[in-house]
Amino acid sequence: MAKDQTQASYLDRLNRVDDYVFAHLEDEISFDRLAEIACLSPYHWSRIYSAMRGETIVATVRRLRLQRAADRLANSGADIGEIASRAGYGSTETFGRAFKDAFGMSPAAYRQAGSHAAFARANEAANAEGFAVELVALAERRCAGIDHNGSYMEIDHAMGRLFSELAGSQALPASPQMIGVFFDDPDLGPESELRSRACLPIGEMVAIDAPMVETTLRGGLYARLNYTGPYADMRGAYRWLLGTWLPKSGYEPDDAPIFEAYLNDPRAVPQNQLRTDIHLPLKDMG
Repeated sequence: MAKDQTQASYLDRLNRVDDYVFAHLEDEISFDRLAEIACLSPYHWSRIYSAMRGETIVATVRRLRLQRAADRLANSGADIGEIASRAGYGSTETFGRAFKDAFGMSPAAYRQAGSHAAFARANEAANAEGFAVELVALAERRCAGIDHNGSYMEIDHAMGRLFSELAGSQALPASPQMIGVFFDDPDLGPESELRSRACLPIGEMVAIDAPMVETTLRGGLYARLNYTGPYADMRGAYRWLLGTWLPKSGYEPDDAPIFEAYLNDPRAVPQNQLRTDIHLPLKDMG
């Protein structure tokens, strides 16, 4: 088998592991079962996963479970004990220690004083000057994309698949720019029907074959909100940008989706240090 076919085979096997993990985050996950899904020896598959994914499978599962837990803490009134149980922790104490390691504060403190709380206070005060917003003119960009349906918190599933597809065709940029494009309001309709797309800007000569889709990021004027913190807190940032900053800005939103540019890697930095630029397309008022 040719080397590129061999690499594609390994990527496909690990993609199947990713699919299973995302579908069973709230279940007990057997590593032997993951080895079967990967069609790899149980002696070696986890080391192959670590080498190719940049983190251990244990770290992946923990990160994704805690990310989902943070979303529930920030955006629901669910009991912390229930959130801990659904994240796979046998007690609130062990959940609290793991959560604090990842987010820098306890679950209760995060619910009360995470970055989502700061945006909520700014919304209540209608404080349009509360956070830094830049007006930027961006050039049009050609991207390869993978569509995602479901929770916006799980777009990294599509992003991982996109990396694999581009790596398998030897087309992954040396310094990938991770972008998420969001088409629906998460406060309207069921979460399962939310549409988004993981994107990476690529060169004009790179072929974009299924399951990837060619995507053009609109060029023009944007409001760019520099956000630092967990992805789970960004719903409040959106509400502030659209409900407080925009009405007082003198601008109108253009007919194009919002996109997010991810400036660092959730595998490499604590959740409270994640940096994201939220881009709201604006009409040029000329």
